[in-house]
Amino acid sequence: MARAALGWSIADLAKASGVRDMTVSSFERGRDAYASTITKLRLALEDAGVAFLADGEASLSGGAGVRLKG
Repeated sequence: MARAALGWSIADLAKASGVRDMTVSSFERGRDAYASTITKLRLALEDAGVAFLADGEASLSGGAGVRLKG
């Protein structure tokens, strides 16, 4: 969802985070990833303007999710 909100391809996120395309693809399909890889992905998305919402934070559904920073 976060990558789609930015209009990024898998290759875009891989380049921005410094991980391989296959790693992004595998993670998006639900495979496990190293904590350091997840951190790289999260930081790249946050640097591009994504805000991650924890459960209970202000969102339309009231649950965890993402939004673009305003």
